Amino acid sequence: MAIRDAVATPDPTLKRASGIAVVDAAHSPLTTWFLDGVSAALEARGHPVQRDVRRDAAIDPDVRVVLHAVHADSPTSFRRRSKEIFVVGVAELPDHPDDMLAAGYALLVRSLSNVFIPIARDERGPEAYFITMEQGFHRLEWDGDDGAFFEGVVQRLLPMAESRLVIDNEFIPDLPRDLWEGDEHTAAIHRAGLRLAELDLLPAPWPIEDLLGPDELRHVQRLFGIGGLSYGNASARHDGDTFWMSASGVDKSHLREIGREILLVTGYDEARGVIRLSVPPDIKPRRVSVDAIEHLTIYREHPEVGAILHVHGWVAGITSTEAVYPCGTEELALEVAGLVRDAPDPGRAVIGMKNHGVTITGPTLDEILQRVGPHIVRRVPMS
Repeated sequence: MAIRDAVATPDPTLKRASGIAVVDAAHSPLTTWFLDGVSAALEARGHPVQRDVRRDAAIDPDVRVVLHAVHADSPTSFRRRSKEIFVVGVAELPDHPDDMLAAGYALLVRSLSNVFIPIARDERGPEAYFITMEQGFHRLEWDGDDGAFFEGVVQRLLPMAESRLVIDNEFIPDLPRDLWEGDEHTAAIHRAGLRLAELDLLPAPWPIEDLLGPDELRHVQRLFGIGGLSYGNASARHDGDTFWMSASGVDKSHLREIGREILLVTGYDEARGVIRLSVPPDIKPRRVSVDAIEHLTIYREHPEVGAILHVHGWVAGITSTEAVYPCGTEELALEVAGLVRDAPDPGRAVIGMKNHGVTITGPTLDEILQRVGPHIVRRVPMS
């Protein structure tokens, strides 16, 4: 059964009116102007906004997005109650750094945000930068029209407020003994990681242990089940709808250990929003890549697809998604799957994910890398 039969395709006219909470711990005139303008634009779209929330206060259970203003020199974190809450950090920068991505990404990690928006001023006025966990980077400049500026900001926030995150895992220690050391499919995933490193398609992640204190690092590991930040993923069909996939937060150039670096995805509990995995007994597993729901959607619908590769790069001339949904959401999975379905050859499709990267299908990972690998460029166009 295709996953689109179990998960209704989102109707853009019936989006959830999720709540927004504003946690303003910075209180600078620029962040206050920014948060007030964004809040008004969100409310105009039908999203209730809970304003002036203290960091330690309870938030409404319908809140899906927290706008958290912090000080750039000492960013604090908002301790979300669950993975289902997206945190958008906001800070006014006292000056304009030479490398805005590096400066903003460090603030993203230190504030435990999903997206970080540094705001800076120049002689023309304020400008905002959107920085994502995947190193996405986009600049939004104010041109004198507050309404147009805040509408542009909200357009980039709405996919977080209107999507369902599917990154919870259920680990079942029933992996057959003959798979504890892997098989030809896990060997292919290992080779793919090596090849991606050779092609320089594994962006160097910022080591979170260098940016977070022990308490914040433990919180990240407990909440998301990761040991670090890493980019891209690879999967290979095992049998039927089951498939092997790289784990989250591991070095993609060294994928070997079953249950920790490569995992077997066996299903999806749609009611609970949980990915099921089969692992060896007596192992402490890592969480599978957040894109597992997307890969599962494609494998279920297209039996001719034997492998899927996702990298944070780009291929010229490809079809791309329009909405910028976060990784690991049903909405992104369904949009990518729809573009694969519409491709001239779904079994060998190259699909762009706007402001993010590419998802590539093929009969094997070796075939994908031979066919598309040389054409991938590292820089993802931002819009």
